[in-house]
Amino acid sequence: MSQPLPHPMYPTANHDEQARQDFVAAFRAHLASQLVPGNRVAYERRALPRFVREHGREPADFHEVRAAMRGDSYYQFWSALQRRSQELMWESVIDTAERELPQLIDTAQTLAQRAAQSGGAGGSLRLDPTLVVPRYHTAVDIHLQPGGYHTDFAPDDVAAGAIYDMGLGIYLQGAAGPANEAMGLLLLSFLRERLPEFRPTRILDMGCGIGNSTLPWVTAFPEAEVHAIDVAAPLLRYGHARAEALGARVHFSQQNAERTDFEAGSFDLVVSHIMMHETSRSALPRIIAECRRLLRPGGRMLHLEIPRGSTPFQQFMYNWEVWNNNETFAVNMTGLDLAALAVDAGFDPTQVEAADHVQRRSREQRLYADETLWKVLFARR
Repeated sequence: MSQPLPHPMYPTANHDEQARQDFVAAFRAHLASQLVPGNRVAYERRALPRFVREHGREPADFHEVRAAMRGDSYYQFWSALQRRSQELMWESVIDTAERELPQLIDTAQTLAQRAAQSGGAGGSLRLDPTLVVPRYHTAVDIHLQPGGYHTDFAPDDVAAGAIYDMGLGIYLQGAAGPANEAMGLLLLSFLRERLPEFRPTRILDMGCGIGNSTLPWVTAFPEAEVHAIDVAAPLLRYGHARAEALGARVHFSQQNAERTDFEAGSFDLVVSHIMMHETSRSALPRIIAECRRLLRPGGRMLHLEIPRGSTPFQQFMYNWEVWNNNETFAVNMTGLDLAALAVDAGFDPTQVEAADHVQRRSREQRLYADETLWKVLFARR
């Protein structure tokens, strides 16, 4: 794993905490590289033949694959270990975050005050205590993170952001890089490949979390005014302080992407990084319609998402997190026609594309695959 980028908001683990975190990272890497492939073997050698004998056909969808696999001992063994590795991940970083929380809150407040007093040179943070956090965030603790992303455990809390920042490196086994910014860089590379001359002056990142994927846009377009929204106050507090600590000017605000308070036609570029699968089937059309409302004529919309697989078995494996990692609403993304979603929201069909985008990994990032396929919803206003 790559070492995390040091900054004042990143909690510093002591010896024992770091040892636990290193163990969990190695454990998850072992599961991914050595045990995950065995699920296909179990399916092809046992679950699939048994299903064919019983039904006279192969499974028609991932639900039937799941029914066939749930009783397989190998899948049960791997699934239990995978679930426990996720719990261990949060347990290993929570100790560090809780121990340093008072200092982190003080640092965040100091950085926020400095930004507010900078005369416009820094970013900003605007919270809305009246905002109703949508049910697709409150129904479960997403990714099993205790309290989810939105819960405040103390006044001016930043714990959820610190826990998420530390956990993400373990979750992705370092593939997101020291600054956890790989997804922002990935979407930026897509835009540069398609529109090398495009220079947005006002950018919005929806579902920004701690802003780790937002900051590459600040670096790429230093003259642009960059805004970032999320429904989770503790993530935004942490993200604002983190951005200020790293010298990145971002205007964070607590808003629901389904309907923002920005003026119509006020952005050249609206982006998101694996936000859509964290919403719901009913919210998605409203979010895409809001993107269209916010874009100026000629503006672009780019949403990065995780492909859900093209075969029933692949879709079953991708959706393991739906049933076991509190990604409850992500199942709605399986088989969803992203381009049709944009067209239904009012985008011109000739200006919409759901494109594949390949992430090529560096030698340091390679674990068990040299490439990862992503999906980008790309549209022009």
